[in-house]
Amino acid sequence: MLAAVDAWAGRNPDTKVFAQTGPTRLQLKNLECKPFVSPSRADQLVQESSLIVAHAGMGSILTAMRHSRPILIMPRHASLGEHRNDHQLATARWLATRPGVVVAWNEQELVERLDQRGSLGASGGLPPVADGPLVQRLHAYLQGAGIGSDSPSRT
Repeated sequence: MLAAVDAWAGRNPDTKVFAQTGPTRLQLKNLECKPFVSPSRADQLVQESSLIVAHAGMGSILTAMRHSRPILIMPRHASLGEHRNDHQLATARWLATRPGVVVAWNEQELVERLDQRGSLGASGGLPPVADGPLVQRLHAYLQGAGIGSDSPSRT
C-alpha cells in the first residue's frame, strides 16, 4: 500500500501526502512520512486532510468518521503475511456501503480511488458519545448479568 501511495504521490506532485508508516524498509521518495506520530499530531493531520488512506483498522476508520473525513481503506491479508487473520477483510466488507468509506481491494483499485478522490464524499460523522438507546440497552444487559452499578463489585 505504501509503495502504491508513494508512486501515486510522485505522479501528483501538487497533492500534499503525509504517511504514518510504522516500521518499514521501503525508501519512500514522494511523500512526507514518519514511522509514528503522537495522537495529538495524528488528530491535527486528520483535521487538515481531505482524505484518509489506511488499512481497515477500526481506529483509523473511527477517527475519519469522528472528523467527517472520507476514508479509503485497503484491508490487510493474512494470506500475504500482513496480519494474523482476515478480520480486516470482514471489516471492509461490512463498511463498504457506508457513506465516506471507500474500499480498495488491491493496489490498482487504490490508485484508481486516489484518482477519484475529489468525488469521495465525507462520512456521516460519528458522535463523541454513544446514543441514549445504546447506553440503555448496555445498562440493562449489564444489570441482567449482575454487573450493574447496583450490584456488589466483583474481583
